[in-house]
Amino acid sequence: MKRVKKKKIINEKRLVIKTLLCLVYFVIITVLFVCSYKLFQQKNDIVPWSDVESVDDYSYMTIYKMSEKFAYYKDANIGIHFIIEKEDTGQWHTYLIAIDESKYEKYKAIIDYTYERTNEAPEPIKVYGYPVNTNDELRKLAINNIKNFVPATNEVVITEDNYEAYLTNSYLDTTKQRQDNFDIFLFITLLLLFIVIGLLIITIFDKDKIVDNIDSRIDKEINKVNKLFKRKKQPKKE
Repeated sequence: MKRVKKKKIINEKRLVIKTLLCLVYFVIITVLFVCSYKLFQQKNDIVPWSDVESVDDYSYMTIYKMSEKFAYYKDANIGIHFIIEKEDTGQWHTYLIAIDESKYEKYKAIIDYTYERTNEAPEPIKVYGYPVNTNDELRKLAINNIKNFVPATNEVVITEDNYEAYLTNSYLDTTKQRQDNFDIFLFITLLLLFIVIGLLIITIFDKDKIVDNIDSRIDKEINKVNKLFKRKKQPKKE
């Protein structure tokens, strides 16, 4: 009877410890999963051009109107164009983009509409790429040529002083393909997630080895505490 009772107590302890361990693992797994998801989402976010913060931000803009190229890199066959983007609020903004001139036909309808070569308004084009800082030479070309693109009714005169306020300090290079950079924080988070999931599985199917170890350690600590109290309760010898 004593053995059966002792075994029942041990099984109950095992169940309690195993349940507590599983709950702890579930909490850790949930936290790691949420962190991994947020890091993954952040890594794969495509940022609107107005929200770009660094040259590593893969971003996009929507072209409503577009100029002919005003600068050209012959070796790479890349042209720099002005574009106009319309916000949801109805405001219009002028930016610079770089395109592969071999894909000019993709933009021809919008360019023709911009220069009133046709009255048929084409669908806006959403383009993707990475920001590139505008060098001094390109900046000067943009200042000299923007008056040929922006309507004469626009009273704003772009100069070196107000350039960044109107055209920003960079342009969108649509010729750059998206880069899948290694994220060390995401890797560590996923590694920890798999380790904890592994520990959870081991705890459930290990035939109580982990639980018994924890149980024995708890018993040892309890015994230490009991011995300490017994010593304190012993009467002092005169």
